[in-house]
Amino acid sequence: MSFNTISVIGLGYIGLPTAAAFASRRKKVVGVDVNQHAVDTINRGAIHIVEPDLDNVVKDAVNAGFLQAVTKPLAADAFLIAVPTPFKDDHQPDLSYVEAAAKSLAPELKQGDLVILESTSPVGATEQMAQWLAQARRDLSFPQQVGEAADVNIAYCPERVLPGQVMVELIQNDRVIGGMTPKCAERASALYKIFLEGECVLTNSRTAEMCKLTENSFRDVNIAFANELSLICADQGINVWELIALANRHPRVNILQPGPGVGGHCIAVDPWFIVAQAPQQARLIRTARLVNDGKPRWVVDRVKAAVADCLAATGKRASEVKIACFGLAFKPNIDDLRESPAVEVAHMIADWHVGATLVVEPHIEQLPKSLAGDVTLQDMAGALLQADVLVMLVDHQQFKAIKPEEIKQTWVVDTKGVWR
Repeated sequence: MSFNTISVIGLGYIGLPTAAAFASRRKKVVGVDVNQHAVDTINRGAIHIVEPDLDNVVKDAVNAGFLQAVTKPLAADAFLIAVPTPFKDDHQPDLSYVEAAAKSLAPELKQGDLVILESTSPVGATEQMAQWLAQARRDLSFPQQVGEAADVNIAYCPERVLPGQVMVELIQNDRVIGGMTPKCAERASALYKIFLEGECVLTNSRTAEMCKLTENSFRDVNIAFANELSLICADQGINVWELIALANRHPRVNILQPGPGVGGHCIAVDPWFIVAQAPQQARLIRTARLVNDGKPRWVVDRVKAAVADCLAATGKRASEVKIACFGLAFKPNIDDLRESPAVEVAHMIADWHVGATLVVEPHIEQLPKSLAGDVTLQDMAGALLQADVLVMLVDHQQFKAIKPEEIKQTWVVDTKGVWR
C-alpha cells in the first residue's frame, strides 16, 4: 500500500524535522502534539525549537499545504511515534508517553496501516506498544497475533542524528529498521525511502531497540573515561587537554574530550535502559553513568575552591562575590537544555552561593523553571565585566571567540578547556 498521509506524533527535536522531511517530498503530513503553542506555531509556518534549516523547510511545507499540526491524531496510512521516553527516579524506563501516544492513535487505525516507534526505548517496548494497540482495537489483527498476515504492521526505527545537524543527518544517515516481522520491516523501509538517502538496514525490533541503546552507551562509556581522566589529572597537576592531545597521537587511540558531565535526551538516559534490564551484567555501563552523573558535583567543588581563593585574596564578603556560568545547553551551539549537566551545575551553585549567580546562554531568551528566580540571565559582555569567578560549562562558538585579553578574572573554572 502507498503512504498518502503520514502522521508524526510528537513534534519535538526529532518529530518535527521528520514530519518536515516527509512533507518536503510532497507527502501529506499530519503532525500531532499535545502542546497547543507548538501546534499553533507550526501552523503559522514557524518553529518552536532551534535547529538550522528546519525553519525554511517547515515554512515551505506549511505554505504548500503538505504539513499541518493538530493536537489529536487524524486518520493516516502510517503513524510515527516520536515522544519522550525518560526514566523514573529509580532509573527505570518511563513508557507512559509512548502508551498515551499509542492509545491516542488507536481509534484511527485501519487495515493496512503502519505504526513505527521512533522513541529511544528499552528492549521489548515495540512489542509492548503492539499489545496496547491490540487491546484498544480488537477488531484488527497485529503481528504478535498472526505474524505476516496482520492487518497492522509495526516496526521500530530509532533516530541517530546530531542536534544542530538534524536536517542533514536525518536524510543522509543510515537507518536501522526493526520489524516485528520481515514484512513490517520492509514496509517501514519503503516509508523512510521517501526521503532517506542513506541505507535502510533491516533487522527485528528487539535488535533495533538494543542497537540504539548500544550506540549511546558506547559513547557514554568513552566520555566517562575522559571525565575520569580529568579528575585524576586535576589531582596530579596535569593539563588533561594537553594529555589527551598527546595520547591521541597514537594511531589507535582516540580519547574524547572531558566536560562538566553528560546531557541530552539520549546519552544521559539510554544506558540506564540497559542497566535496568540487565543490572548484574551491565557493570561497566552502570559505572560509566555514575562517573558522568558525578562530574557536576566535582565541578561545583572546584567553584567552591575558586570562591574561597577569591575571598582570601580580595577580602570581599561571600555575598559580594559574583559567579558567572557560561552555557546551559547540553552541547555547543544549540538551545536544548534536556538533562544538561550545565543546568545542574548552575542550580547547585545558586543553591550554595550567597552572592549573585549569573548565567550566559546566548541560545535562550528565558531561564528554565528550575533556575528562574535563583540566577540572572546575563549577556556575555556583562558577565565578563561583573563576575569575580568564571565557570565555563558549554563551549559555544561565541565563548570560544572570546580573546584571552578580554578575560581579566584570576579565578576561572574551565570544564571544556576553552580558555586554557
